[in-house]
Amino acid sequence: MNAFVPPHRHDPNPFPPSDDPAFLLHRPDGNTIRLTVADLQALPAVAVPGCYIVSTGHGTSGPFTFGGVLLRDLLAAHLPAGTTWSAVVVLSGDGFGTRLSAAEVREEPVLLAYAVNGRPLTRREGLVRLIVPGETDDALKQVKWVGQIIPEP
Repeated sequence: MNAFVPPHRHDPNPFPPSDDPAFLLHRPDGNTIRLTVADLQALPAVAVPGCYIVSTGHGTSGPFTFGGVLLRDLLAAHLPAGTTWSAVVVLSGDGFGTRLSAAEVREEPVLLAYAVNGRPLTRREGLVRLIVPGETDDALKQVKWVGQIIPEP
């Protein structure tokens, strides 16, 4: 499944797009897995200090220490053995999305965060949000309210 991330502007959205906090992982074999924060917490946890939230229309805030699971660890745990992928698309429940190369995901601490500064993220804060620590200026890679993850061949 190749996901199209259309060019778009993203207005700040302070409210969750739905009440369902789960997200979907679309596997290349055609199966879709529904994942929750509890599923993330079953994987090795990491904390990444010195992160900023770069938000369209809101400026930059932080630094924060985000806790969660590395995106590469989630993919390794839930994709069939031997699966290769060149990029991964992460879409928000409100339609915003980003595409990260395999190199970015493998080499950087790209995080599916479920905690900030030692406490759980609230649903309004994103509950599960994609944090790309190297992004500090354009808010195009950070995804609040992760809704879907789609590895691409």
